[in-house]
Amino acid sequence: MVAAPSGAGKSTLVNALLEREPAISLSVSHTTRPPRTGEQYGRHYYFVERAEFEREVAEGIFLEHAEVHGNLYGTSRTTVDGLLAQSRDVLLEIDWQGARQIRAAKPDCVSVFILPPSRPELERRLRGRGSDAPEVIERRLHNSREEIAHAHEFDYIVVNDRFEDALDDLQAIVHAVRLRSPLQWARHQALIDALLAP
Repeated sequence: MVAAPSGAGKSTLVNALLEREPAISLSVSHTTRPPRTGEQYGRHYYFVERAEFEREVAEGIFLEHAEVHGNLYGTSRTTVDGLLAQSRDVLLEIDWQGARQIRAAKPDCVSVFILPPSRPELERRLRGRGSDAPEVIERRLHNSREEIAHAHEFDYIVVNDRFEDALDDLQAIVHAVRLRSPLQWARHQALIDALLAP
């Protein structure tokens, strides 16, 4: 899972990583946030009304859910479990609150926090998007301090200063995770058995 304050470049990095790593599946979140220009239902988010989202929370369909910048976000338990059952690597774009819930539910997950290179650059990126009202930008800038204060809870921290370097770092984390002993043991059981044979 990947988290970041708004404007750190999380979505851009995740999309570029998915281009490089086609074996990764992105879990599309549900949100009560209205779509931004160019966003498509089912591709970027499942855009739902607040009442529907709250009903889905009550029904327990979310693996995690949280309120972020005044909007609700959640990850479908069925979607994630279905992808995992297909032996897919699953990537969640998430906030620190949701990440905490995912770690409790799936302790073997790996978490990455994306930092901007500076506060002025974070503000420049948020204002440069041109997709949010000034009061929304101010709220996101204010909330970024609390979000960044939770970066230490994540397994990895990547600073998105130079985009290509940050993308390389993110891809290196993916490769390292895939080489972890339990995964490799399962993948190469036949080889290991042959090497251990007398």
